[in-house]
Amino acid sequence: MNFLFAWRYFKAKKSTNVINIIAWISIVAIAVGAAALILVLSVFNGFEGLVKSMYGDFYPDLRVSAIEGKYIQPTPNQIAQLRQIKGITNFSLTLEAKALLVNGDQQTIVYLKGVDSNYRKIVSLYKHITGSGKYDLGTKENPSIILGGGVAYAINADPVLANPLTIFFPNRNSNDFSNIQNGTYSFEINEAAIFRIQEDFDNKYAFTNIDFIRYMIDISDSDYTAIEIKVGSEKEIAAIQKHVQSIFGKNYQTQTRFQQNQSLFSVMQMEKWIIYIILSIILVIAAFNMVGALTMLILEKRKDIAVLKAMGATNAFIQKIFLSEGFLLAVLGGFAGMFIAFVFCCIQLKYHVIKLEGGSFVVDYYPVAMNVSDFIMVGITIFIVAILASWIPARQAAVKEFSLKSGE
Repeated sequence: MNFLFAWRYFKAKKSTNVINIIAWISIVAIAVGAAALILVLSVFNGFEGLVKSMYGDFYPDLRVSAIEGKYIQPTPNQIAQLRQIKGITNFSLTLEAKALLVNGDQQTIVYLKGVDSNYRKIVSLYKHITGSGKYDLGTKENPSIILGGGVAYAINADPVLANPLTIFFPNRNSNDFSNIQNGTYSFEINEAAIFRIQEDFDNKYAFTNIDFIRYMIDISDSDYTAIEIKVGSEKEIAAIQKHVQSIFGKNYQTQTRFQQNQSLFSVMQMEKWIIYIILSIILVIAAFNMVGALTMLILEKRKDIAVLKAMGATNAFIQKIFLSEGFLLAVLGGFAGMFIAFVFCCIQLKYHVIKLEGGSFVVDYYPVAMNVSDFIMVGITIFIVAILASWIPARQAAVKEFSLKSGE
């Protein structure tokens, strides 16, 4: 019944147009706030999904590494147990080392990652190879190297020219580091390809054959830097992580992709919530128009209130009428704003209307991704704002005594 009164009051002709204007201003303000919230959250979702996809092509679903020290020594029994875990589609043993990469007079420090033949099935590095290069790690005797774009630029490397590079590794057994010849081992290595994923990776990493790195740094065949694991379904990652951790014990850590980049993803989530809070505050400010609209409507309908009370309406019923009126304004504005945002996001998804400036990112348009949870969260926010904005004028309408006499 109170919603029926609220709807009739909203549609009814007012004695002055100002009340209608303020009511519609309230609706528009809430619509703009709701649309802004959905759009911004969708853009954050889009960028988050894009970053996750890029990092997913470099970081594995699960990674087993040492808690202390650099190397792990998995036993044959542990490897056998790992193969038996249902849900693990494949895994790769990797070995990392710092090296000096030289091309003529140009040189750079590189994180060289040695991987086995399974690594191609763990991450999608091969998808990001540019130009005419190919995914080729070579062999122990004839190694090849896949360079990050930033590393290749630093030493002016080009796989098309097929010029061999010289790579230097520290000689751990040397006591004389006075010159590079005595303190290092060197080897000529062929350029196979260049990959470009993201600057953090492109400027730091290169990939080659694991047996070659093991030979050059002269370590045991049982030593590795990490075990990188591919999981069939994301829903199973948490359960498989616990299983893997139980196999390797307390001296090792098993990390998900999120945990491997926890600071990055935590910052992204924090930024999203900060923007949500800021826009919600703006929505609260916009709702002040609703307070004015309801206050003027109450003054307009003071005789109706007096009649309803004379007919036995309680203060609670009167209060519910104007709370419903505020809720009605919020619903109209909220649904309009969310619909506008939905349409705009669909247009952006299909036609990429809003472009990114600079042209140096992996996409040239603002990515968007709509989540049902965002629409629900914005709807709840609008509901709370509507209740808060309507409460004071609705309460005043309930407790104040109005007279049927003109002007009172």
